[in-house]
Amino acid sequence: MKPRYLLPVLAALGVSAMSHAAVPPVLVIHGGAGVIKRDLTPAKEKAIRAALTKALQDGYAQLKAGKSAVDAVSTAIVVLEDDSDFNAGKGAVFTHDGRNELDAAIMDGDSQVAGAVAGVMRIKNPILLARAVMERTPYVMLSGTGAEAFAQSIGMPLVDPSYFRTQERWQQLQKALKEDAAGKSHEDEETARHFGTVGAVALDAQGHLAAGTSTGGMTDKRWGRIGDSPIIGAGTYANSDCAVSGTGWGEYYIRTVAAHAICMQVSEMRVPIKRAAAVVINQDIPALGGNGGAIALDVHGDIAIPFNTDGMYRGWIDASGVPHVAIYGDEDDGTSAPPAPAPADSTDDPDEQP
Repeated sequence: MKPRYLLPVLAALGVSAMSHAAVPPVLVIHGGAGVIKRDLTPAKEKAIRAALTKALQDGYAQLKAGKSAVDAVSTAIVVLEDDSDFNAGKGAVFTHDGRNELDAAIMDGDSQVAGAVAGVMRIKNPILLARAVMERTPYVMLSGTGAEAFAQSIGMPLVDPSYFRTQERWQQLQKALKEDAAGKSHEDEETARHFGTVGAVALDAQGHLAAGTSTGGMTDKRWGRIGDSPIIGAGTYANSDCAVSGTGWGEYYIRTVAAHAICMQVSEMRVPIKRAAAVVINQDIPALGGNGGAIALDVHGDIAIPFNTDGMYRGWIDASGVPHVAIYGDEDDGTSAPPAPAPADSTDDPDEQP
């Protein structure tokens, strides 16, 4: 439950719990967009698909039990944070200085309250700390040692930073450092801009939406750089109509306020979610020089999973209870229908006079 001292504030802002008709629950997840090639070993590909499937099943079990969209989102993300194949939690990439600095955010679309943490180094599951910020403080974002002090104050244990060290991520950093020393640009996009952010969006049986995102950031990042993931409206956003979690080159998601831009098209302009998401991810962000992907979900259970990279770890599960998982760009994930036309594109206006 949210703290009682937040409720008068929400009421004063005109934010209140809205009643919605019961709907079939839906959960959508991503494990990052980027350079995902078919040269993954069979074992690695199998492990990634299994982790995505488990995240869907565990999160969806929350929805089937009548729990909230926030419960489903946080449960699914914890599964991916605990898996070293993803750039979040256990599998976080290293900064230029050889540290793991983690960011996360979560937002409840019904109340539009949110919580985020940035630059934490001893939090096993940053998404759970972000949720605690949302539910147990009057703030939206806490950072660094302050966020960790808050974690301790509520009894959340800290882990030794060595928990996050994996050989694969360490070798990625060593390669990047050698290229830095030689004055060379990074040879491959995965090293230059690791896209392994994880995220989830959910629609619960009460018709409420939520979104969450968690990341280790960018390999070789410097000076406490923070990307879009913990920034509400950039990499994470939800309201009563729409929920979005992004994955990509964070600076461009911040500049376009990407997640909010998608939801405002859906909420204010009544643009179908597939088109709204495609416009932002496949037009607005590339126009500025960025790339990446997103997962988006509307209050009717319609799903959008646009991306403009070679691949994106992704999956969804709906009333059928069957998890759908995909990795590669040419792999059908069941959501590949062309974006629906925007209202302005329609020529079938019933009010238009001949």
